[in-house]
Amino acid sequence: MKPFLIAEISSNHNADLQRAKDMIKLAADVGFDAVKFQLFKIEELFSKEILKKSKLHRDRKKWELPLDFISSLADTSKEVGLKFGCTPFYLNAVCELEPYVDFFKISSYEILWLDLFSACCFTGKPLIFSTGMASLDEVKNVLEIISRGKSKDVTVLKCTSDYPCRAEDANLKSIETIKKLTKSFEKNIKIGLSDHTRSIGVILRAVYYYNVSAVEMHIDLDEKGAEYGSGHCWLPEEVKLLVKLINDGFRADGEKNLSFSKNEKEERLWRADPHDGLRPLLEIRDNFIEKE
Repeated sequence: MKPFLIAEISSNHNADLQRAKDMIKLAADVGFDAVKFQLFKIEELFSKEILKKSKLHRDRKKWELPLDFISSLADTSKEVGLKFGCTPFYLNAVCELEPYVDFFKISSYEILWLDLFSACCFTGKPLIFSTGMASLDEVKNVLEIISRGKSKDVTVLKCTSDYPCRAEDANLKSIETIKKLTKSFEKNIKIGLSDHTRSIGVILRAVYYYNVSAVEMHIDLDEKGAEYGSGHCWLPEEVKLLVKLINDGFRADGEKNLSFSKNEKEERLWRADPHDGLRPLLEIRDNFIEKE
């Protein structure tokens, strides 16, 4: 089954509403199924001690998505046929987002914050979460919280929190470990990939070999997004090719029955005749006329 493709806008909107809408339209044009944003306030993302000491973290203030963008972004997503998701980075954000989002996504960095998972699950909305940096026990703790919540549509994303992530550090084999863990829970939990490699090979391996149900990848419009410099964000032409390759692969499946295609019908006559081993079949040789 073709995976659910999520375009992670992250902070590449640069707090510009039109730019954010353009990124949604890009995602739709390319062939994504959903877009995802992040809602945070640095005062509720980093501790006071860090903000006091670190200009780097204070400067992330300009990465914030204005809350009053949410309604418009949700409408734009609906207009172009995409699901709209967002990551809440403070508890009240769950309530602020609930009327607008089709799904919640919780980041790898919040995997220890079980109260956030509980709040999202309480809404009953579909929930996706990433597992970068996590141990198996930490993922299990989250799944136990989810199993007691209302969310019935749950996806766990294999993730490596490295920006960018080298292909050899993607550790796709652990997808099988996560699958095994989820089988011990009653809910039907899907497994996906949150990509930071920007590697076509890695994603195709995850899709076709490990059969992931979802793939999330970061996109940018023009190399001017706030996070593009980290090296993990896909540009339009890159991601267009990737989505085409994924879709081509699934279109190639065809049917289980072995039969000739419509385009092969004429070529069947050009097979070697069983009487003399020569091409084409005897039945068309006498009436053959060379096409100009």
